[in-house]
Amino acid sequence: MRIALVSDIHGNLPALEAVVADIRRRGVDQIVNLGDILSGPLLPRQTARYLMAQGWVTLAGNHERQLLDPLHPARSASDAYAQSCLGSVELDWLAALPGAVQLNDEVFLCHGTPGSDSTYFLETAIPGGLRVASSEEVEQRLAGQISTVVACGHTHIPRCLRTRAGQLLVNPGSTGLPAYDDDQPCWHVAETGSPDARYAVIERHQGRWSAALHAVPYDFEPMARLADQNGQAGWARALRTGYMR
Repeated sequence: MRIALVSDIHGNLPALEAVVADIRRRGVDQIVNLGDILSGPLLPRQTARYLMAQGWVTLAGNHERQLLDPLHPARSASDAYAQSCLGSVELDWLAALPGAVQLNDEVFLCHGTPGSDSTYFLETAIPGGLRVASSEEVEQRLAGQISTVVACGHTHIPRCLRTRAGQLLVNPGSTGLPAYDDDQPCWHVAETGSPDARYAVIERHQGRWSAALHAVPYDFEPMARLADQNGQAGWARALRTGYMR
């Protein structure tokens, strides 16, 4: 069994299409989407329509909640812009998405952690950046989830960890946004240092699960220009370089 994981697309349809083309040449059995799908100054409606036609297992991330709730305290300009581009069909689709899914007996899907779509799982924010979460932090954030594989997104940083019990924890990184900054719980940046689109493939072979992280080049310049045109210079810099600073 081979499952492709995409996450944090953020309306970047060209990046998603490049990733899907790469996935298809690898012969995977299933593609799943871990959330934060549309928020941003790019192509939210086109991305929604593309995904709605795929029939993938798709999760809602924290930005789906923020996009759908005009009074949400964490709602950003990116959430508001994406919401303004969507029609009732796309909004209804978003509203119906689950926050987490037990994909099969061995694989659990979430956006942030098993218990929260807004908590970092495999990283911890520190002033200025992120560090790898300690084993104690990971165990606490697992909150008793015992699936052999737990897939998450949210931090945009591709990473694989193993728990002391042997569970495989996988973040595929962001398909559509390779860097960002945030002021919660302290100001920090998440940076991959590359404009590539990211995804992962998890594979069960002879009773054991492994993961491969993939970086896919694509023509990011049109999306960077679109971000600039929509007043998001930070997004444009991130899309071009994978850095915020």
